[in-house]
Amino acid sequence: MVSILSDIINHKRSEVAKRKKKLSTDYLKKAVEYAPTPASLINALTVKDACGIIAEFKPRSPSAGMINQNADIINVTSGYIAAGASAISVLTDNHFFGGSFENFILARQKNTCPILQKDFIIDEYQVYEARSLGADVILLIASALDKRKVRELAHIARSLKMETILELHTEDELDHLCSDISIVGINNRDLKTFNTDLTNSVRLADKVPDGFMKISESGIKSPADAIMLKKSGFDGFLIGSLFMKSIDPAKACKDFMLEFNDLKSKECL
Repeated sequence: MVSILSDIINHKRSEVAKRKKKLSTDYLKKAVEYAPTPASLINALTVKDACGIIAEFKPRSPSAGMINQNADIINVTSGYIAAGASAISVLTDNHFFGGSFENFILARQKNTCPILQKDFIIDEYQVYEARSLGADVILLIASALDKRKVRELAHIARSLKMETILELHTEDELDHLCSDISIVGINNRDLKTFNTDLTNSVRLADKVPDGFMKISESGIKSPADAIMLKKSGFDGFLIGSLFMKSIDPAKACKDFMLEFNDLKSKECL
């Protein structure tokens, strides 16, 4: 996966360079002025009775291959929110994940909830691009960026009133945290083996400094997993493949939510 991450980042550099030739950074900065006011993911995850589920639209992935090529972005994302999800994540990387800006735009038009634009952001151009599309939240991956770049990109995002999730895989990456980061996402996927292990979230949760919201990413396979993570201090749970591999992702999300809420009430959480 490390080599795959390197391949993704290299490909992303090429993509961004091509897009810069079509639309300048200055053009995007002007387009930002017409984007809707960002919604707060933190607020959505902490409002009374919030489930914390960030339901993701992800057609494919390098680890799983094609997950769902027939899913309709509008039906799925609006179905996620109707099922009770707190927020949505939409993949926009096309080459490796089958996402698109078009999908994001459609999801944005039909949903007022916070939406994470899930991509591999390595350049300030992409931050302005995200905001011009109507993104409320962006993701920065610590293993793909040095500390200086994280600070630079997170600062721009905050200046545009977006929130930033810093994705961590290991304890060593905690030093990438900075004041413009508001949310820490702990990814449970081992970058070398592809395996997922929820104990990675549990292990790192107490090591995240106070003041950062925590969400857990990858490998959540059941409502019981989400309840366990909630007990470990997590306010959010990013879930994609579990829903997307279903013929009806929105129904899969609804079924998950019903069981999750039942367990939550029994646990008095």
